[in-house]
This record gives sequence, C-alpha cells and structure tokens, in this order.
Amino acid sequence: MTRPIRVLVAKPGLDGHDRGAKVVAAALRDAGMEVIYTGLHQTPEMIATAAVQEDVDVVGLSILSGAHMTLFPRVLELLREQGRDDILLTGGGIIPQEDMEELEKLGTGRLFGPGTSTGQLVEFIQQWFAARNEQQA
Repeated sequence: MTRPIRVLVAKPGLDGHDRGAKVVAAALRDAGMEVIYTGLHQTPEMIATAAVQEDVDVVGLSILSGAHMTLFPRVLELLREQGRDDILLTGGGIIPQEDMEELEKLGTGRLFGPGTSTGQLVEFIQQWFAARNEQQA
C-alpha cells in the first residue's frame, strides 16, 4: 500500500479570492490526498518554506491576479534552491495558454484554466505521482 500524496495548496500574492483554491483542496482530499491549505496572501518564500517543512509531493498555486509569470518561476526557483526540485509545481487560474506553455518550459507541471474539472487535476497528480514512484523504484 502506498502512502497518500501530500499537496500544499497556496494563494500567492494579493489576490483575495480563494473559493477555487478551497474547492480544489476539497476535491484533492476527497481523492485521498493529504492537503495543506496555506490561506490567502502568501509570499513565494512562505510557500516554498511550507512545502519543504511539510514534506509535500505537490505544490498547487491558485492565481487570479495576473502575476503568474512572476510567482510560478519564483516558487520554482526557491524550491530548487532548497534542494526540492522533486516537488511538482502545478496550479491554475486566469492564465493565458501561451503563458501556460512558457511556464511548463521553465519546469512547472501542467497548469489548469477556468472550467477545468477537478477530476482532471486529480488524475494529473495521481499519474505524476505514480510515474515518479516508478522512476524511484
């Protein structure tokens, strides 16, 4: 039996809308994952530190503010600086497709836009986790 996938869900920056993040957190919990929700107004430093301290497998950022091209790369950089490039950085929000593609080239996992079913996110994380465990075996 494998351990539960540990996910940190975070709302970086000044965006004060967290309904989507809470819906995602609940869906991940319902799928059997352990979820830590950090709340609103988190800095990239706070997110990376929490991810390392909580020993998570996945960090999911919810960004509606338009600052995704700054926040995703910064969290990714901080995770790498702390030796945790094994953590999947994913997320979603109001992110244009071309920006999603650019962020994925930088090293983020798949990103999700409005209207994506939570089932797609759950499936993506489960498949990523299974593939990572196969590589480590």
